[in-house]
Amino acid sequence: MDLLSGILTVAGLCLFETVSSIDNAIINAEVLSTMQEKYRRWFLTWGLFIAVFLVRGLLPWLIVWLSTPLLGPIGAITATFSSNPAVMEAIENSAPMLLAFGGTFLVFLFFHWLFIEPKHFGLRGEQYIQKKAVWFYAVISLILAILVWFAIGARPFVAFGAVIGSTAFFIVHGFRQNAEIQEAKLKDPNISDISKLFYLEVIDATFSIDGVIGAFAFTMSVPLIIIGNGLGAVVVRQITIGNIDKIKRFIYLKNGAMYSILCLGMIMLSDAFGFHIPPWLSPVVTFGIVGYFLYKSIQVANALSAGDRGVEPPRTG
Repeated sequence: MDLLSGILTVAGLCLFETVSSIDNAIINAEVLSTMQEKYRRWFLTWGLFIAVFLVRGLLPWLIVWLSTPLLGPIGAITATFSSNPAVMEAIENSAPMLLAFGGTFLVFLFFHWLFIEPKHFGLRGEQYIQKKAVWFYAVISLILAILVWFAIGARPFVAFGAVIGSTAFFIVHGFRQNAEIQEAKLKDPNISDISKLFYLEVIDATFSIDGVIGAFAFTMSVPLIIIGNGLGAVVVRQITIGNIDKIKRFIYLKNGAMYSILCLGMIMLSDAFGFHIPPWLSPVVTFGIVGYFLYKSIQVANALSAGDRGVEPPRTG
């Protein structure tokens, strides 16, 4: 990978990590506002170290190790910097399974948002689809069946990766549902700040999974993933301590993140099935989609600020 491609990849990773963690930043800001100053400082300093180095640093290597168990835990760390043909072949052979795992996870994540999660409707048809939320499980089951059907003959490890991606989605979804329940309990004034710190670290870890898995659509280079996602985590922390209300005004950023997730998932699945994907495609797609929804958000924000002049925000859906 040349220098320009590396810079484009890191920039795309940073943007994707940032927009996919906007919800995380909002939750962090709301919980931190109820905590004492010393605990807020701890989260914004040591918590940043945990978010960048422990979670976003170790998770990519853990995924590489689990997808290529022959390397072992130490081998998974050194493999990225190795030019050994045997090591490179092992990673290349395991890549389709890893890509199928990540692609399935991301596609399921998108459809869960599209069918079930509350949202600002940014495109026509989203409101209608959300009224059909009961079809979510039927849609993702059909997607999984199709993936396995086309992969199980010539690419059994791709089929296995798709099944593991489906399993990972439901496990992570369960953790997030529990986190939402715990968040409601945090409003109790008797809850200690230490308990809130633990909650913030857990919710940060669950939100980081999307960014780390999606990062493999950009590159298989773990150092680039750590740099890009780490920079994104720093940006999210700055958003948390900055004017979070200003970020909330960009109401379609979440839409941009989720449509990026859909495209990255499709890119990973296409790559897993042997289609050639140019390395610039993922960052360019991410910048294009996020840029479009940022533009829509700015339009709405400007219209709302001009409400006293009788201007109404555009409505879609």
